[in-house]
Amino acid sequence: MNGEDNDQVPHHPEDKVNTLLEEGESAPPDAEEEVEVNLSDLELNEVIENLCLSKVEEFVLLGYEHVSGKDIWDCVSDKYRKTGVPSLHQIVNDILSLKSTQFMNWMTISMYRGAQF
Repeated sequence: MNGEDNDQVPHHPEDKVNTLLEEGESAPPDAEEEVEVNLSDLELNEVIENLCLSKVEEFVLLGYEHVSGKDIWDCVSDKYRKTGVPSLHQIVNDILSLKSTQFMNWMTISMYRGAQF
């Protein structure tokens, strides 16, 4: 590159963090510490609703046409009845990793218990 010294150009994200720390600048928030995100209840509900709708779209592509976002949330949140609501990252993981077979098993058991669908 034009005869310039390439040792000064960071090639990896961690190189950039190290370069910033050497120069006395603060590291990006995600570099070495976890950033705590404070969401209002309305924002949290909106995030969860969007995740559930995303999962509904996935299930529709798999052929499950009559699934709603509320159904997804009811399925995921059912396991929180005993333990309480976990942290946001656990909720996100539970929604996004929900498998159609898990959902259909939950629907079947819920019907036997007498839930309204």
